[in-house]
Amino acid sequence: MLAALLALSSCERAPRFKGTDITGADYGRVLELTDHTGRARSLPDFRGKLVVLFFGYAQCPDVCPTTLAELARAMKSLGTDAERVQVLFVTLDPERDTPVVLAQYVPAFDARFLGLRGDDEATRRAAKEFKVFYEKRPGTAAGSYTVDHGAQVYVLDTQGRLRLFVRYNRLGTDLVDDLRSLLREGR
Repeated sequence: MLAALLALSSCERAPRFKGTDITGADYGRVLELTDHTGRARSLPDFRGKLVVLFFGYAQCPDVCPTTLAELARAMKSLGTDAERVQVLFVTLDPERDTPVVLAQYVPAFDARFLGLRGDDEATRRAAKEFKVFYEKRPGTAAGSYTVDHGAQVYVLDTQGRLRLFVRYNRLGTDLVDDLRSLLREGR
């Protein structure tokens, strides 16, 4: 009986997320890329903050700018708590997304956002680590291409643990509440 009460008590205190709770996932532990200012970055650099992580590319015509705009709205909704959140945009197109391109594109949505990139191999490792599908597809004009990619957003807690998977179509309705829950948990 006591064990059942303790289990119920701990369940009531555990955050209930709107996004998919992936706490304890055995992936999403390593990320080593360079930010758009030229600084080498890894997940431990952001300990103490929630990390919102999105993979995409600057020339994306729809999902990427929409997602970054939603993330900017979420940061605005958080008010001063946004200082405890770091949004990271990982490019899946390092060929075109140079540091200069990322420095112009990513902070245009919110000056606190960081664009991350690596060479082709580092990009593959990062995408594989976070189970992000992407594939370069030939475009209609000679030499042009697009990058098909997953549209999920990941959230890591203040200790750097992967906690949430948020679907693209749920960002506007779920993310802010889930970030607030995780921020309360991290206090």
